[in-house]
Amino acid sequence: MNSSSKSRLIDRLDALYEYDREAVDEGKLYGWRTFIAMFSSEHIAGTEFVLGTLLVMHGVTAFDVFVGLAVGNTLAVLSWAFMCAPIAVRERLTIYWQIRKIAGPYLTIIYSGMFALILCLLAGSMVNVSTTAVTLPVNILSPNYAAGQTAPSVPWILTAIGVGAVIAVLAVLGFERLAHFAKVVAPWMPFIFVAGAIVSLRSLGVTGTGNFWQIVNEKIWTGIPRPGQIHYGFWHCVGLAWLCNIAQHMGMGDVTIFRYARKWQMGFCSAFGMFIGHYIAWICSGILCAAFVHSQLAAGVSDPNPTPGNIAMFGAGYAGIVCVLLAGWTTANPTLYRAGLAFQVATPNWRRWAVTLAAGAIMIVTACIPAILHYLDRIVAYYGLFFMPLGAFIFIDFWLFPRLGLARYYAEQKGLLMSWPAAAGWFGSFGICFLLSAKDQYQSMGWINNILPAFLANYKSDLFLQVLPAWLIAVTLYLVCSLIQQKMSPISQEQTK
Repeated sequence: MNSSSKSRLIDRLDALYEYDREAVDEGKLYGWRTFIAMFSSEHIAGTEFVLGTLLVMHGVTAFDVFVGLAVGNTLAVLSWAFMCAPIAVRERLTIYWQIRKIAGPYLTIIYSGMFALILCLLAGSMVNVSTTAVTLPVNILSPNYAAGQTAPSVPWILTAIGVGAVIAVLAVLGFERLAHFAKVVAPWMPFIFVAGAIVSLRSLGVTGTGNFWQIVNEKIWTGIPRPGQIHYGFWHCVGLAWLCNIAQHMGMGDVTIFRYARKWQMGFCSAFGMFIGHYIAWICSGILCAAFVHSQLAAGVSDPNPTPGNIAMFGAGYAGIVCVLLAGWTTANPTLYRAGLAFQVATPNWRRWAVTLAAGAIMIVTACIPAILHYLDRIVAYYGLFFMPLGAFIFIDFWLFPRLGLARYYAEQKGLLMSWPAAAGWFGSFGICFLLSAKDQYQSMGWINNILPAFLANYKSDLFLQVLPAWLIAVTLYLVCSLIQQKMSPISQEQTK
């Protein structure tokens, strides 16, 4: 490629402007179909094969799954519709620039850099999922982390690089291309999940509605965790469904997406992703997992490896393989797009497309770490709890501060490099909730119970059950500290101009 061709390519990439630092233009807004397609494709994803499988492995009951997931997903939809989307369509700014106005540039850089890294990790898990599908037909074995295989083979890594490269290119092309890709692949993926689950139910002995409930309780969601797994119950299902994307709704991450929406009511489009993806698809993948494991044990395989590719191939054949591949892509694409925008906040002199390609390289590296899929539920929990507080600050800064007579965007108006109330609320909230969970989850942290008051020492809560406490603690700390800060140093008339 000569220098003039390279120059033309760079000019075309630079023209892919995504309103990184200003409000979206009114002429660039999208309607209902776009957001229905985006949520359907992003949340009917490769990770549904993972999370539905993990619920089976953690020993939930059928009641926990059917009712708990319904409650948790309803809470998630309401969070998107009433908390995230209204602010997005009024401000039309990315979350990173809203945080900058509230918390100052230093905390924004910390948030953006760390958020970008975790998004690369999550996108990497999608690449991992898609790679398990691509490698299966060509007899390249996926690593079984539970059996001690902590690294994939060289052919598997090369395949992951190819899959990840396609995702990176799509993310570079921007929001419009992501939306178009979503519209193409979203409509048919749910049918693959459902068809595979129906076939698998028959292999487990379900002959109709008469014995359905008995079989699913005896052979799928048995209430007994697999060896080495923590037991999950009803509230774990509620918490996982709600917390799974809390950084995007209550944590306001999806204001970056909904800033393109014409109306705030389009936040209800999230229901298509939650109830088709995080409800029906999780249930279907749980059925597929149980059927695959049951068939492998019956065939004399002592240590089945229920990867997304394996269970999809078992339930739906090559159509399942294609579904897993595209489902991984449709989730990784917008995830990497968000990561590119986040990295650009921390590296403002870099072009967006170049930053996104760099994020793609990190994504591919994380895709080759099998432990990420094995502990994906834990990773999702920590991701939500850590990044949610700053989104909570955006929410109360927008709705509550004017009603309390407090100045909005205080850090921006004062020219602060860092807001100490935001730092106290962010790290204080996560630290408190982490310690309250870790004291009973990790043996090395058991000493915490010895120094806590009795009522806190007796408080038992897993990460998934910390959603509401974490939000309330973050809001309380930020509000109290902001009252002190603004009373000690109020905004002057000159600063409001």
